[in-house]
Amino acid sequence: MGILKRFGDIMSANINALLDKCENPEKMIDQTLRNLESDLGKVKAETASVMADAQAAKRKLDECNEEIDKMQKYAEKALLAGNETDAKTFLEKKQQLSAKQASLSESYNVAQANADKMRQMHDKLEKDIQSLNERRDAIKAKMAVAKTQEHMNKMVSSVEGTTDSMAAFDKWEAKADKMLDQANAMSELNSDKDDVDELAAKYDSPETNQAVDDELAALKAKMGL
Repeated sequence: MGILKRFGDIMSANINALLDKCENPEKMIDQTLRNLESDLGKVKAETASVMADAQAAKRKLDECNEEIDKMQKYAEKALLAGNETDAKTFLEKKQQLSAKQASLSESYNVAQANADKMRQMHDKLEKDIQSLNERRDAIKAKMAVAKTQEHMNKMVSSVEGTTDSMAAFDKWEAKADKMLDQANAMSELNSDKDDVDELAAKYDSPETNQAVDDELAALKAKMGL
């Protein structure tokens, strides 16, 4: 039946379109369910219409069968009354109704088959939606765990980056310590040179004036020193 294929194509197209542009799985899950709920509403309306057609076909068939039974009874009554002409008329009407019955029976069988298929599709879609609703929370829970794990992975990468920075600082500190040690050693070497220079200067100073020394000795003698 065309209606079955049409709704099957609609639902398939909805899901495929969502998969093609799936960037946020959580939003896509909700959107998919909304689309399926919308499709279910359309299927429900179509199913009700097809079922109504089947019921109408069944009613017409039942009415025709009742008329056939009625013509049969009237023919029997006419014969019992001794009126073969009337009986023949009722039987002719019965034959006309029997021809109509065959057409009505075929129409009813097709309508009922369509109704059964629509009802099956409706029930399956309804069951699928119920199942998806039950799975939605589980899927979202998995998505939440995945996001947490992704966040933790980023934090681990950040911590590893900090470790690299600390290693670089250790190298810089070692280099600074080496520079400080070299500066202290140079200062110590410069200090030793200054002491030697001062000591050498002591012996490099000019000799004391002899006249002054002589005068100092005479003064000490005079004073009895």
